[in-house]
Amino acid sequence: MANKILMPKLSPTMEEGQISSWVKEEGDAIEANETIAEVDTDKATMEMTSLEAGTLLKILVPAGENAKLGQTIGIIGEEGEDFADLLKEVENEGSSNGASAEPKEEAKEETQEVKSEESKPAETPKLITEEQKPKTEAQSTNGRLLVSPIAARMATENGLDLRSIEGSGPNGRIIKRDIEKALESGQTQADPATVSAPTFDAAAEIQGASAFREENTSPMRRTIAQRLGESIGPIPTFYLTVEIEMDETLKLRKQINKSIAPDKISVNDIIVKVAAMALTKHQFVNASYQDDKIRFYEDADIGVAVAIDEGLITPIVRGANKKGFQQISSEVKELAEKARNKKLQPEEYQGATFSISNLGMMGIKEFTAIINPPEAAILAVGTATPTPVVRDGEITTRSIMHVTMSCDHRVVDGATGARFLQTFKQMLENPVMMLM
Repeated sequence: MANKILMPKLSPTMEEGQISSWVKEEGDAIEANETIAEVDTDKATMEMTSLEAGTLLKILVPAGENAKLGQTIGIIGEEGEDFADLLKEVENEGSSNGASAEPKEEAKEETQEVKSEESKPAETPKLITEEQKPKTEAQSTNGRLLVSPIAARMATENGLDLRSIEGSGPNGRIIKRDIEKALESGQTQADPATVSAPTFDAAAEIQGASAFREENTSPMRRTIAQRLGESIGPIPTFYLTVEIEMDETLKLRKQINKSIAPDKISVNDIIVKVAAMALTKHQFVNASYQDDKIRFYEDADIGVAVAIDEGLITPIVRGANKKGFQQISSEVKELAEKARNKKLQPEEYQGATFSISNLGMMGIKEFTAIINPPEAAILAVGTATPTPVVRDGEITTRSIMHVTMSCDHRVVDGATGARFLQTFKQMLENPVMMLM
């Protein structure tokens, strides 16, 4: 008997997912608990497994498209089974729960195909000229080129001209498999000197306005928007900035790297350790506001902001106050690599007690960061810059770094935050203080 394949909840905060790729194709046999697709959640790419054995009869949500939790994304059953009635039921569900128009139109067309029990494989994308380019409804109505976010990113990374690729998605939408097949053909590679980003012959909808392209927001970007929207409004935030002389810390790093060569630690690794130690001395900063209660944490679990293609994620160094520089460095590198490959597990990016965002390596002198709820604070770290200062009545040069802490005033008072930064500053300016 044919059954629906529903979008499962693959992470605690997931509300919808984007099909990154289908591991199985229509007509393939599937074993129970076998991986059938990869799904981009709000923070990572997760494997989706089948709950039953059978044959993948129909894919309803192609790669590159989004689906809400519980939405039907495919149909599984016995080989050759008639599932037209089930497909009509899925179509009716879509009209009642606000599913997008494109999938519904596609489902109507597919119903006719089901009646004849024919399944057509996706066509291989092919090179086309401007004169040969098919004028689909999506392209002819307003000049926009429909492309999924993953396909657009892959095209940019590989120097492909999207105008030369025919999409196999709904209404000619270019999706991930189209890019993959175009790369396999080896014929769409453009001159890197002439391709810096996906370009479209998009006609502006308003006369004189700029041409544009549109992409579906990724699950990660929507989660970022939602959570930060929850932060800066409801949370009473204030900011504290301090200047820190980093000369002694830079000397310490040089000595450590010399002793552990060829391994190296970064300045940020030292900052993570120092922040963790300072947090254990100032419990209100290592806390969170939870439904009229303040939750104090025994250890400092530091979230380290990592920039990836689709936004920002904060993998966590657990118990950083109990770890050495080298171990912190190793964990940060491993977590950052997993973050960029979207392989982080929920426990690796959820539940930090404090976060650090460092833009110093990008030359940013000073900035403010937005608190990641329910944490009580986040530290924004700028670059260390040689700066003339007066010491003992003489002008000398010091490496000055600006750090700004965003504080949740429901937990952290001004004096409390200032004392934390004072401890943090003392440890960086005089590393021996870490031993006290």
